[in-house]
Amino acid sequence: MAVTADHVRSTLDAYLDAHPEDKGQLAPLVELLDEVPDVTSRSEFRGHVTAGAVLMNAEGRVLHIHHNALEKWLLPGGHVEAEDVTLSGAALRELVEETGLDGGAVALAHPAPVHIDLHPIPANDAKGEPAHFHVDVRFLFRLERAADVELQEEEVSGYAWRAAAQIADSTLRDRVLRSLTAA
Repeated sequence: MAVTADHVRSTLDAYLDAHPEDKGQLAPLVELLDEVPDVTSRSEFRGHVTAGAVLMNAEGRVLHIHHNALEKWLLPGGHVEAEDVTLSGAALRELVEETGLDGGAVALAHPAPVHIDLHPIPANDAKGEPAHFHVDVRFLFRLERAADVELQEEEVSGYAWRAAAQIADSTLRDRVLRSLTAA
């Protein structure tokens, strides 16, 4: 069973309960949920939901990957697949796929997302995709034990454990840093 619109809506509601200040910027997601049967479909070019993982190790460092297609250092994540049942499960699957980490070495830090980010995606003529936006639902995970990183080289060409203070998005950075002090 795939991630449902009801699951996305309940995840959004839980997130907005914790972060009501984000309601205005996430209005496009609410519109999509009201208008589109499958907000995770990558063929929905008004926008679609993706899943992201923020993985923190015991030293409070966050795993970043170098994404080949975008030539940028990013946090692990990607499109929701038909076999995904939850958004946190999709985020974990993407983390494991891109890094080769043992999923058993990783634990979800909190069931609600740490951040939901809406950002534009440029047109990709090679794939016949127009410009659209992604709603990246990001979950915080903790590395519970040592594990080797083995990159999915088709998509990822490097990884680095960086201080949480180096997370580019200021809202996400502040929330991850707060989680360090709460731990």
